[in-house]
Formats: sequence, C-alpha cells, structure tokens
Amino acid sequence: MSAAAPTRPCGVFAGLATLDVIHRIPASPGVNQKITATAQFVAAGGPAANAAVAFAALGGRAVLLTALGTGPIAETIAAELRGVGVEVVDVAPDLVEAAPVSSVAVLETTGERSVIGGDAAGLVVPAPDPAQVRELVGPADVVLLDGHHPALAQAVLAEARVHGRPTVLDAGRWKPVMEDLVGGVSDVVASADYRTPGAETSEETAAELRRRGAEVVVVTAGADPVRWWAGERSGEVPAVQVEAVDTLAAGDVFHGAYAHALAEGAGIEERIRVGAEVAAVRVSRGGAAGVDRGGGGAGVGRARKRDIRAMTVDNCHGMDIAH
Repeated sequence: MSAAAPTRPCGVFAGLATLDVIHRIPASPGVNQKITATAQFVAAGGPAANAAVAFAALGGRAVLLTALGTGPIAETIAAELRGVGVEVVDVAPDLVEAAPVSSVAVLETTGERSVIGGDAAGLVVPAPDPAQVRELVGPADVVLLDGHHPALAQAVLAEARVHGRPTVLDAGRWKPVMEDLVGGVSDVVASADYRTPGAETSEETAAELRRRGAEVVVVTAGADPVRWWAGERSGEVPAVQVEAVDTLAAGDVFHGAYAHALAEGAGIEERIRVGAEVAAVRVSRGGAAGVDRGGGGAGVGRARKRDIRAMTVDNCHGMDIAH
C-alpha cells in the first residue's frame, strides 16, 4: 500500500494586493532629473499578497482575501497571483477601477528600494460576508493579516479567534487598526523601524506589544539578527548573509515562510530560520526570473524544501517588460 500524500498546510492571508511597477536604476535621480532604468518589471505586490505567494511556493494552499474590484489592473493582479498558485478572493468585487498601483525603484548598487504608493489608504472596503469568512478561515492552519483593509482584518481575526487558529500580524508600520489587532494575534512580526505609539526603540515596542496581548513578538532587521520575545523567554537568530541584489518584498516573503512553518507546528526559532532562509533567496535574486514551481508540505525534508525555495520564491515579482 502506498503512503498517503502529505497534507498541505492551508493559510489565509487578509490584506493588500497591488500592481507594482518596478524599475532597476543605477542611482537615485535628483530633482527634475530623468534617468533610464536598466530593467523594468510589472508584478503583483502588497504585503499579504507577497506573503501568500511565498506560502504557496513552499507547497501550502494560500488563500488571499483582498479588495480588487473591476478593471484591467485588478484583472492583472488576480491573474498573476493565480498563476503562481494563490487562490484570490475579492471581498469587494463591485469597486470600479480601485486596485492600487505602486511605483518601485531598486538601486542596482545596494538592492535597496524606494516605494511610492497609496496603500489603498483612500479605499473604503466594507466588512466581508461573515459566511464567506467562516468558510475560509475555519479550515485554515494559519492566518496572516497586514491591516491594510481594517474591516477585513478585524473580521478575519475575529473568526480566527473563534476557531483558535494561530495568527500572524505583519507589522510594517503602526496604523490605527493596530489598536484592535495586536492584542488578538498570536504572533506579531515587525520590522526594526516599527513603533507602537510613544515607543522610542524596538525593545520598548516589543514590550508594549506583549503587554497588549501578543504571545510572540519577532523583530527583523535586514542583515542583522532577528530578535524574538515570548513570555519570559527571548533570543535571536542570525540572518542568512547574502549579497543583496533586490530587497523588495523580502520582509513579506519572510512573513509568508514564517506562517508556513507556524502552520506546520515549528517552534519560534525554527520558523524564524525558515523565514530568514527564504527571505535570503529573495534578496539574492532580482527581477523576474523564469522559474518552476515545486511542491512542499509536512512530509518534505529540509533539503528538498530548500530546493523548492530556491526555485520558486522569485515568483513574487514577476513579469519582465523591458531590459
């Protein structure tokens, strides 16, 4: 009798999906200066969307709840995400020409990026259908929120708590809705620049997040070690050192891989290590590499998973439009 196929972890991702117009540039332009990009790409982006892509690339079932509406930009975003294995659920299909667009400049010399985008800040997305949220969140192994669509984030978190699902909050910067989210999630994964109101350091921020109810707080800092706190315990995990080619979406990819490891039952330091490994692959590669997608899951060994990561994570940024 053949062995049963390993179960794919299921992750629900609630938040922003954008269309990113990405330019690789040799230097930042000055005021009133025009420069020529050495390469250009158009790709689906956004914190929750990129995390979902990484989760799917590692073999999980990734379901993205977002707001796109109608129009060619929305269609392009959805098509690319579905093309890399993400199930896209549009909770606001009646919006017209509302899908957000970001412009991104990536410095060739350092891999650092600058982003100009609206983050859908002016977009009012109504609360999703409770029955739909219940149907999707109920069977999930993990839930990730980025807080960009507040009513959506609140509804998904509430349902996740009903089912006792582990929840990851992508804390890139403080938003008003964070008041309602940080005390209800199990894991907050924050950048080193993230601050709670009144906090001056990442240590003060981590302490405040735990005071508000977060069980685990993780702080990433680029190439520096990743620090973590859980109850009375704390520690750090070294980042994987690579030559940075493109840092765009590195944090989002970390979050998606972290969520995948959490869904598989990994401990804190193991899920940080998984996130750091996958983020390092993303940082070490630029542009839109043509790659294959592979399978994963609980039954796949670490070496095989590394092969999958190397092959697939570049799908996060995607369509080459010029060289």
